[in-house]
Amino acid sequence: MGAYFADTKAVAHVVAKRVATVAVITEEAIAGKAKSAVCSACHGVGGNSIVPMYPKLAGQHAEYTAKQLKEFKSGARENAVMAGMAAALSEQDMAELGAYFASQKPTPGNGKESAFGRKLYFGGDAERGITACIACHGVSGKGIAKAGFPVVANQSVEYLTAQLTSFKAGERYNDRNGMMRNIAKRLKQKDIDALAQFMSSLK
Repeated sequence: MGAYFADTKAVAHVVAKRVATVAVITEEAIAGKAKSAVCSACHGVGGNSIVPMYPKLAGQHAEYTAKQLKEFKSGARENAVMAGMAAALSEQDMAELGAYFASQKPTPGNGKESAFGRKLYFGGDAERGITACIACHGVSGKGIAKAGFPVVANQSVEYLTAQLTSFKAGERYNDRNGMMRNIAKRLKQKDIDALAQFMSSLK
């Protein structure tokens, strides 16, 4: 074997492959799977919703999902359907559901590449006081779990559009320190449309 790898001609055709990251299946995730059946009606099996108006939970940070459930229950995030679904959940239930959905692989979003959306996502617009999305949501839209910034990659265009619109109107107000509201209120409809397309296309 040593002789084989020493022969540069023999290994010239070998191409390195990216090693896929394997999600850790914890006891919390296993427990969460058993409790997730009721969620599948809207969010799909394994958290991959096939209905664009509902978010994909697959691959979302466990902490973020648990936080949203807690705030649906408390009313800090308003949604009549989710308030009812979260009402009976304990904090342990929420943690387990978050862990389960975090362990699942998301399906691709339905967005298309947008040059304008890419420009806003990576560079923002200083003249209008629009911070670049990359600062919180990262190069590939995976967010920052410990900071509470969610995954936006692979979500549907429709869901992303709805959330940006809700932040802009102040109808969704559970963002930390009003960060999303302060940015979204400066967005025009064409900005929202382009960003939703671009973020959805991220993988």
